[in-house]
Amino acid sequence: MTTTAETTPRYELVVLDLAGTTVVDDGLVEGAFARAWDRVKRTDEGRAAALAHVRATMGQSKIEVFRAIADEETAQELNRAFERAIGELIDGGHCAAIPGAEDTIRALRDAGHKLAFTTGFASTTARAVVEAVGWDGLADVVLTPADAGRGRPAPDLPLTALIRTGAGSVASMVVVGDTPADAASGRAAGAGLVVGVLTGGETEESLRAAGADLVLASVAELPEHLR
Repeated sequence: MTTTAETTPRYELVVLDLAGTTVVDDGLVEGAFARAWDRVKRTDEGRAAALAHVRATMGQSKIEVFRAIADEETAQELNRAFERAIGELIDGGHCAAIPGAEDTIRALRDAGHKLAFTTGFASTTARAVVEAVGWDGLADVVLTPADAGRGRPAPDLPLTALIRTGAGSVASMVVVGDTPADAASGRAAGAGLVVGVLTGGETEESLRAAGADLVLASVAELPEHLR
């Protein structure tokens, strides 16, 4: 079939964050970290400050978050405990799609876009999240910092998505996320469009300050802006 300007998408690749952007983060990350802290540290000393740091670094690689609050051995132990805890919460039903997210993903696929899911979680957790919401096979790739080299706000995740999917240029890429780290990552990668969404609790001002070109109430609004 011959492609035309009407059948070829303006953007080839859409890179979508998971928790907070396409999947509800209703205390999922904080709850898992609290469990991990209580199991590893077993003290309230430093707990509030550590939780505040976790909130402030949403979207970033979790092991890097833990390294900022603990020595390497403890950070690794916290990371393992966090992954176990978040798995428990997912198994307990604490994982659901953002309303309209699946329709958005399917609409983007139908329009001819390549799709990547990205996250700061470990690979096992990323797979568990995707399976929990029934999205196996919907994205061309699912990427974590372990796959890309560095987590957000570095550009590695979007750039790895570009390479893995065979998209033609950074200008043909859209990066979508709910945190300043997501927006900064997309901007550093040279994405043609960086989109922030407000479903993760950030403000429009914070997302734009980090590099978002466009801020939407929800990922459900995305397809109309890519037509």
